[in-house]
Amino acid sequence: MEARAGHESAAGAAADAVVGSVARSTARDWAELLRLPALFTVPGDALAGAAAAGVRPNRRTLLALTSSLCLYEAGMALNDWADRAHDAIERPERPLPSGRIPPPAALTAATVLTATGLALASRAGRPALAVAGTLAGTVWAYDLGLKHTPAGPAAMATARGLDLLLGATATAGPGDSARARHALPSAGALAAHTLAVTVVSRREAEGGSSAAPLAALAVTTALGRIVGGRQGSGSRPTGGGAGVTDEARAGTSADARTSTDAAPRTRTPSHAPSQALRAALALAYVATAAKPLFHAVLNPSPPLTQRAVGGGIRAMIPLQAALAARAGAMGTALFTAALAPAARKFARKVSVT
Repeated sequence: MEARAGHESAAGAAADAVVGSVARSTARDWAELLRLPALFTVPGDALAGAAAAGVRPNRRTLLALTSSLCLYEAGMALNDWADRAHDAIERPERPLPSGRIPPPAALTAATVLTATGLALASRAGRPALAVAGTLAGTVWAYDLGLKHTPAGPAAMATARGLDLLLGATATAGPGDSARARHALPSAGALAAHTLAVTVVSRREAEGGSSAAPLAALAVTTALGRIVGGRQGSGSRPTGGGAGVTDEARAGTSADARTSTDAAPRTRTPSHAPSQALRAALALAYVATAAKPLFHAVLNPSPPLTQRAVGGGIRAMIPLQAALAARAGAMGTALFTAALAPAARKFARKVSVT
């Protein structure tokens, strides 16, 4: 009995210590753990997916977007929990190794956020839940096992592509998987960018190699040409705003008629303004990612490599906007692009890497 009481007392003391540590954690500590400025790169996934599917954003798009936010932050918390021993050596200032947030709290946050993300996706239909479940599994597999293996960058790229497909699948709704499949090229473009940035990030703590940032610079240039280039006249008009097809305007369910986007439908814009917007967004994407990558090529030190990774993360916003514009959703493209200034502002206060 005395031994049992002793064990219970020790367990209670440990629990009290964790609770006390969580209570001492500040909002800034959690913002740093969850890398909150990077959240601005998430809404564009769902919005670009909706645009590529050729459907106006609706209630299910909002569910996909909030699900994505939860799963993204779950991955951030789980990443630091899994890397806490590694970070204690290379990045001791991070919230977990510094003791500002206890590891059990980070793991609990990751679990709760994952469950919440899946619950939200389930409200958008079974196809959306299936994509979200695959996305969540990919995130957990990456953080717990694949991150430090050769398959790590591909897993991260897959997760980002799936996030865009979640937006397309949810917005299109159950029974319209054909429309959701139209988002595959956009998902591939976003995955390619993510793959390049993730490869660079693998050396952000020690630096020392110009090969990864040079390859990422080449990928950035190629993607900029693809998303900003002129489309052929026979391309399929799609999008969640101006330029949407008649079928997409009609929609396949009541949700398409009760869209959260209450703006009146507009006529297809003339080709010149549409092309100009695409080119401008593509240029913004290349400029955001290329400059820090070029500096990392010239001097692959840890600080410059980390800046290159941060630039690559922020560049996702103009890339998502360019993809939406390429699908003909000019309003969605402009809204997504408007998130970039906020991302830059908050990144000055909390690091995204």
